[in-house]
Amino acid sequence: MPAAVRDTSPASIHSDLEPEFAFSMRDFDRVRRLIQEHAGIHLHDGKQAMVYSRLSRRLRETGHRSFADYLAWLQQARDAAARAEWPRFVNGLTTHLTSFFREAHHFDCLAQDLREREGRDLRIWCAAASTGEEAYSIAMVVDETLGTRATVEIVASDIDAEVLASAQRGIYDADARGLSAARLQRHFLRGKGRNEGRIRVRPALARRVQFRTLNLVDPQWPPGAPFDIVFCRNVMIYFDGATRQAVLQRLHGVLAAGGLLYAGHAESFVQARQWFRLRGKTIYAKA
Repeated sequence: MPAAVRDTSPASIHSDLEPEFAFSMRDFDRVRRLIQEHAGIHLHDGKQAMVYSRLSRRLRETGHRSFADYLAWLQQARDAAARAEWPRFVNGLTTHLTSFFREAHHFDCLAQDLREREGRDLRIWCAAASTGEEAYSIAMVVDETLGTRATVEIVASDIDAEVLASAQRGIYDADARGLSAARLQRHFLRGKGRNEGRIRVRPALARRVQFRTLNLVDPQWPPGAPFDIVFCRNVMIYFDGATRQAVLQRLHGVLAAGGLLYAGHAESFVQARQWFRLRGKTIYAKA
C-alpha cells in the first residue's frame, strides 16, 4: 500500500501508485459494517490504509482481484471455504499481541485470589486466549499456588479457531517473553534435534486448559457452572460503547458471587458500576 493515501472522490480511494487491488470507500464502509456485525469490533474513521494492508493478504490467498468481489463472496458464504474465511477476516483486522505473564501484576493478584479460595473447586475463563500464553500463565500460577492436584478448571476461548489450534499444541520459541528459567524448567519440555530452540507445555499443565472457539458477541457462551475468575483483557478496546456494555452485562451474568474480572491496562469499566466495582489495578469485583 502506498505510504500516502488521499481521497479524490467520494466513491474511491486513490494513490500516486496504482494499488494492487481495487478498494473503494464503499468497500471500506462494508468492511466496517461486517466486522461490527460479526465480531462487535468498531473500526474508526481513517483506518482505510490499515484495512487495505491487512486484508490484501486474504485477497491473495483466496484468489480475489478486488475487495468488492472478496466481500461479496464472504458475505454470501455459500461454500465451506467462504464460511471458513470469516475467522481469518476477523483475525486480519485484530492484533494478537500476547506473551507469557503479560501485565505481570495481574498474576501476583491472581495468586492471592487463589489462596483466598483454597480448598474450593474453581472455574476460570480466559476469554480471547489467542495463541495460549495467557491461559498457560494462569495454569502455571494455579499449579504453583494451589498444587497440581487442585480442582481448577480453566476454559480458554477465542473467535479464531486457527490461533486456538496453535494454543492447543502448546509449542513456543524457547526465548519466549515472560518466562523465567525456573518456570521454563518446571512447566516446559525442551525440543531436541529438529525441534531445538522450541519448548512445549508439559502434558500435566496442558490438561488443565480446555480450548473452545467462541465469539463474545454471539449468544452461546461457555456452559456449566459460573466462573470464579474471568480474564478478558485488551478486548473491550475493539468494541463500541453499546457492544462493550452488552458484553460486560453478560460477563456479570456468568461470574459467581464474589467473582473477579481482570481487564486490560487500557480498559476502564467505571461506566458499568451497576455490574462491577473496582477492586484493584484493572481488576473488578462482581457488584
